[in-house]
Amino acid sequence: QVHLVESGGGLVQAGESLTLSCVASGSIGSIKAMRWYRQASGKERELLAAITDTGLQHNDDSVKGRFTISRDNTKNTAYLHISSLKPEDTATYYCNVRAVLSGGIWESDYWGQGTQVIVSS
Repeated sequence: QVHLVESGGGLVQAGESLTLSCVASGSIGSIKAMRWYRQASGKERELLAAITDTGLQHNDDSVKGRFTISRDNTKNTAYLHISSLKPEDTATYYCNVRAVLSGGIWESDYWGQGTQVIVSS
């Protein structure tokens, strides 16, 4: 299995920046894609950004310009840098990876437990 741990969330002031991290561990053969989602209270989980193992990126239009995804393949870690935080960015941020287990051939999706970001005005 693949275990994901997100970190970097917390209480921040509007206008500030922060960087979330997601570390993947376990019986990892390869990680095809790493994604960041968020879910605000009472809302559906939404995809923010994704990055493949070759560095191709997708960023949702709603976050372009403020959210930057990156990854360190040597550390099986993905990052999400968020600048100019707004109160509406308050949510639980989740990491998702599509990976192949060591010795396996099938891709599966794995989720972390999330890290909470609260932005005060």
